[in-house]
Amino acid sequence: MDISTRRDIGRRAGRGPRIHPNAGSIAFGANTAVELLVGDGGDAQMAVRVLVVADDTEAIAARLRELQRRGYTARGVGTGAAAIESHPRADLVVLDLDLPDIDGLEVCRSIREVSDTPIISVAARDTELDRVLALQAGADDCVVSSCGEREMLARIEALLRRAYPAAEPARNLAVGALEIDGGRHEVRLDGVAVKLTTKEFELLHTLAESPDTVISRKELMVRVWDTTWSASTRTIDTHVRAVRAKLGSNSWIITVRGIGYRMGHGPGAARLRPRAELSGSTTVEAIMSTWTSPDDVVDRPWSAVRAPGRFSA
Repeated sequence: MDISTRRDIGRRAGRGPRIHPNAGSIAFGANTAVELLVGDGGDAQMAVRVLVVADDTEAIAARLRELQRRGYTARGVGTGAAAIESHPRADLVVLDLDLPDIDGLEVCRSIREVSDTPIISVAARDTELDRVLALQAGADDCVVSSCGEREMLARIEALLRRAYPAAEPARNLAVGALEIDGGRHEVRLDGVAVKLTTKEFELLHTLAESPDTVISRKELMVRVWDTTWSASTRTIDTHVRAVRAKLGSNSWIITVRGIGYRMGHGPGAARLRPRAELSGSTTVEAIMSTWTSPDDVVDRPWSAVRAPGRFSA
């Protein structure tokens, strides 16, 4: 199961990251893989992935054991470079600021520049200046290295609650003859069930939640695929084509060139206003505004606009 799927379980199933009391594994090293753990009773539950960064091997081992005992999937690295490389595979980072290769504050800044992964910084001194510098570098919480394990675990749990709140149940939506059941992940068109994959459903539901809003490709990648990797936007095109084909019309999902997509209203929903509403001096922008649905603006060829004040139906 890939990273986006694991995060999908934790963040989109309405439960947030889940911790199973009998699940856990320890990995130490920058390149060690961490896999999904499955709890008892047949209910797959997420073991939250914690990355521990410290120069002290014994301290890391002790912290990893305690995290494992509490059901977390934990891994440890001993350098700032390894932390920068490994943080995308973690749901939370516990970062010691005293590292042998890179200053811990710089590591914190590097992670925060590219990710919103929660960070707890660990400082050797309990001073206001150390806490302020860590927070300004991007840490979400600060503790002193002498912090006890119970306090550390309590801070981890509190930060996870803030960073990954339980999602609200998906709403049931209707767009014309299209019905979208958010709870059951079912779609019906004119009362007939339409079979969609999980991502196809999430894409359609995301667009239908804001039917009058154009959603950018980047936002769709974040909301549906939990990634900002721009090269993956071709994935959106593939899924859009699949959904359009299954719904039987391109007009259900409208391409807004150069921006992204928005929800359409199905075939036959868009109609032209009478020509009498246009004057001889009407501009192209005004012509575009005369379509009763913006669906037509993006779907009809520009050859339809001959000159100001004239167009072909």
